[in-house]
Amino acid sequence: MSGRDRLQDEIEELFAELWQVPRFAGMRRGFRPNVDCFHTDDPHALTIVVELPGVDPASMRIVVSERTLSIAGERARPKVAGRVYHQLEIEHGAFKRAVRLAEDVDPERARATYERGILTIELPVAERPSRGRVTVRLETS
Repeated sequence: MSGRDRLQDEIEELFAELWQVPRFAGMRRGFRPNVDCFHTDDPHALTIVVELPGVDPASMRIVVSERTLSIAGERARPKVAGRVYHQLEIEHGAFKRAVRLAEDVDPERARATYERGILTIELPVAERPSRGRVTVRLETS
């Protein structure tokens, strides 16, 4: 990783931390799901794992373009008439995460699954960069 890439990562992390405004401040809208990204050699792929409990898979949109994976959707707050909250900690609302990919991937062979609140996206590493945007179909169990 070059010094420029490292600086870019640090800036993105700083902005991510700024997003983590205390809940009582009333400034947050939506939530920011946690993401892990790792590389495997067999198969030669990048795997992205996203914690999304309570999210309707129909609300998710997964798009791969160049070296970026975008994940968007919404975790809706259940509507119940007459509800009066005494404590409110679970974050709801729209979300969007963009993950910079460390390698060129083949989005046409991407596979996304959603099981028990965990979204897993497998992106096979490509020999050469792809062009354009590809929406990844989500498989649910």
